[in-house]
Amino acid sequence: SFWLTRSERTGARGGLLTKLVNFPYNQAGRVQPASTMEVTMADELTAEAVLETLKTVYDPEIPVNVVDLGLVYDVQVKEKDVYVQMTLTFPGCGMGPFIAQQAEWAIQDLEGVEEVEIELVFDPPWSPDLISEEARSQLGI
Repeated sequence: SFWLTRSERTGARGGLLTKLVNFPYNQAGRVQPASTMEVTMADELTAEAVLETLKTVYDPEIPVNVVDLGLVYDVQVKEKDVYVQMTLTFPGCGMGPFIAQQAEWAIQDLEGVEEVEIELVFDPPWSPDLISEEARSQLGI
């Protein structure tokens, strides 16, 4: 496994840029959530809020979000820091770093979040059994 972490927020983001068709974008070029999922400073940052935010992150090759695909294994919130353990549909997926970066950016957009750590793991391996019923219906399987 490898770790993708973010130590500070910067305006310039290098790396792979891929346009996802049919998803609304904000000015930073990130997929915009269908509904506002902001957590105000008065609200408590929760794993549920993080999961809802991760539903705005899509695998570019499959029209289903990473939560409903079953790619998110664990979400932990400690005060203002968020840790997410997730996987890919297969270990050699070339879009892995892109998906992890999109997840990190989506979580960082939650108000009150300071640090985000995304860990990509491949044990246990992903299987189609992890896809939610809603996503199965959407995919016609």
